[in-house]
Amino acid sequence: MLANHLQNGIETARLVWSRIPNSEESQFLDDAGGLLKKNDGSGAESLDYEVIENFAYREEQAQRGKVYVSYLLVVKWFFALLIGICTGLAAVFINISVENFAGWKFSVTFNIIQKSYVAGFVVYVLINLVLVYSSVYIVTQFAPAAAGSGIPEIKGYLNGVDIHGILLFRTLIGKIFGSIGSVGGGLALGKEGPLVHTGACIASLLGQGGSTKYHLNSRWFQVFKSDRDRRDLVTCGCAAGVAAAFRAPVGGVLFALEEVTSWWRSQLMWRVFFTSAIVAVVVRTAMGWCKSGKCGHFGSGGFIIWDISDGQEDYSFAELLPMAIIGVIGGLLGALFNQLTLYITTWRRNHLHKKGSRVKIVEACLVSVLTSVISFGLPLLRKCTPCPESDPASGIECPRPPGMYGNYVNFFCSKDNEYNDLATIFFNTQDDAIRNLFSAKTIHEYSSQSLLTFLVMFYALAVVTFGTAVPAGQFVPGIMIGSTYGRLVGMFVVKYYRKLNIEEGTYALLGAASFLGGSMRMTVSLCVIMVEITNNLKFLPLIMLVLLISKAVGDAFNEGIYEEQARLRGIPLLESRPKYEMRNITAMEACRSERVVSFPRVVKISDVVSILQSNKHNGFPVIDHTRSGEPLVIGLVLRSHLLVILQSKVDFQHSPLSSDPRGGGRSIRHDSGEFAKPVSSKGIRIDDIHLSSDDLEMYIDLAPFLNPSPYIVPEDMSLTKVYNLFRQLGLRHLFVVPRPSRVLGLITRKDLLIEDTENVNNPLELQSTSVRMWHQNKRLTTRNADVERPLLNGLLVQNQTPD
Repeated sequence: MLANHLQNGIETARLVWSRIPNSEESQFLDDAGGLLKKNDGSGAESLDYEVIENFAYREEQAQRGKVYVSYLLVVKWFFALLIGICTGLAAVFINISVENFAGWKFSVTFNIIQKSYVAGFVVYVLINLVLVYSSVYIVTQFAPAAAGSGIPEIKGYLNGVDIHGILLFRTLIGKIFGSIGSVGGGLALGKEGPLVHTGACIASLLGQGGSTKYHLNSRWFQVFKSDRDRRDLVTCGCAAGVAAAFRAPVGGVLFALEEVTSWWRSQLMWRVFFTSAIVAVVVRTAMGWCKSGKCGHFGSGGFIIWDISDGQEDYSFAELLPMAIIGVIGGLLGALFNQLTLYITTWRRNHLHKKGSRVKIVEACLVSVLTSVISFGLPLLRKCTPCPESDPASGIECPRPPGMYGNYVNFFCSKDNEYNDLATIFFNTQDDAIRNLFSAKTIHEYSSQSLLTFLVMFYALAVVTFGTAVPAGQFVPGIMIGSTYGRLVGMFVVKYYRKLNIEEGTYALLGAASFLGGSMRMTVSLCVIMVEITNNLKFLPLIMLVLLISKAVGDAFNEGIYEEQARLRGIPLLESRPKYEMRNITAMEACRSERVVSFPRVVKISDVVSILQSNKHNGFPVIDHTRSGEPLVIGLVLRSHLLVILQSKVDFQHSPLSSDPRGGGRSIRHDSGEFAKPVSSKGIRIDDIHLSSDDLEMYIDLAPFLNPSPYIVPEDMSLTKVYNLFRQLGLRHLFVVPRPSRVLGLITRKDLLIEDTENVNNPLELQSTSVRMWHQNKRLTTRNADVERPLLNGLLVQNQTPD
């Protein structure tokens, strides 16, 4: 029995390890931005975060002085500034557009229902249908990768997986205008998740100088071409998207750190923080401009800030029990939400979406009609409630004028001083509905029947809507669901505790935090976001309490929604912790059983083409031989580099002998930027390269283009250590080699500590005594002919001939 369990564990670990992107796995994105499928036109591949220290790279580094390094640093901060400004402006445009469409829709509907409710219902359904149709049409016909929230895809990108199409210009356009249509059309989804994707697209486009396909590019911005630099820019864009969506700059930084990135450093944190601060300034400036009445309907209401600073002042120890219950409810409902969306989305993609774009459009339109019928029809079934006594100091008007922000909505009421509590939530924008649920000093505004009805119906609508071919975020729907049952618990506490200082809005806030924690499984960043958008620091311990409880309960059933959706889409994420079973597997056992495909140092062009056509490997070991004939692994050459070399043809040679770029007077004709693949695109393919019969008979020396120092591990290293090394270093390839026969040296911490000195001849001095001695005797040792040269220099300087 124990052996069976161990064998099952080993098989599970091998399955997890197989999720690491490699050459054999060519998984691809369907036309709705969903499941990654094989044998399709657009695919996913790993990113090269590792520095390829080939000869071109070393030449560039040797030519760079302090002035150029300072210039690069200034440009990075300038890009952070541009990302913040552009993302903030995009968020302002989306919010103003959504709020104006929604405000115009509600204003027209309210005016028509004064004469006929049937005509008002028809107009309301048609307006929502037109907006949703525009959204789904843009996504299905123009930007398939813009469907969904985009956060799982961006998380995969920052984890090391590039899904083709997710950061293109058309994806950005589809995300912006698709979000306006889907959210303005009243669907049970939000615009905050798509804003994260929008910020990432803006950052990526700025980093590559714009879009070459649409002739919107500038060579002045084409400074950072490596995947490492683009990763930093996309991280800034993700944080900017959260900061713009919630007006939570600190929350945006923590969201990027906790949820989407798998690699972090202090320099990047400063730039991310700066970007989020710029976004906050841009959004705040726009809010001040909108408050003057220049933004039309609901102009200032769309920027999320649910201020409850005038709410409950304090809490008692007895209230901790119902608050803990809110955390348990949030964990259960969040886990159930993740599971239901997973099942429905799987069924939808396996059966419904295979029938083409027309079915996706019809599906989204049917969901729109269903949502409109429920949001308009259910409030008609509720009886109106007399308005409470108005307090002039509160600024709350009952009922509110049609088309204006307020708590109390007069919907299908026979008297002027009545309101419909269910319409206050349903027949309203999501931002205003949440603001109503969070509001203080509004005890008895909602009945428990209305809240329960809204909870059940909106929960079902959110499950059904998630997965349709429109840009869809889950932050705001999650807040609405959580604040509804939180307010229900608050009503119970107010009724049975009978304390005057208890506010139902406080429990609505805790409910929102609990559902988001139970669904998304975020803790620190979500806690800070909730504090920033509510402007109330007093409830920080309570928010922490419900988040910890809801996350613990949710983790007992399944993973977070982003991890579940990433798995559904086939994105091979490497999680923060390896599986326990990996401890019993070695690196050699995890390697594939097939033979490793390698190149000799000097290889015939026809052989290169044949190997590239016969497999999908992205990295190839390069083998040379010593003077005694023993094989020697001299480095790793990438498929993308080989394709660039084949396309340019400038490095072809007639002789099968190794070249000597220094001694022969021939310099490297490529810089490191030429080998960079355009982001979220296919790059060069072997079928696109045309070679003549004479070209195929020529040779290429791979030594100047390979990475001479790839990461290696011994064959008996546990898979757990390999996993941690692979993820923390952001690797794409890792050599597994036999255990070395001898040790050349040992590096400790003090060997890595470098101090600046005033000695011009020796500007850098290592603290290690052994290294000091090495520096002092460097001139003597270099005269010794028996001393081994560095591998790359030895390959390029010495003209080796075959034995």
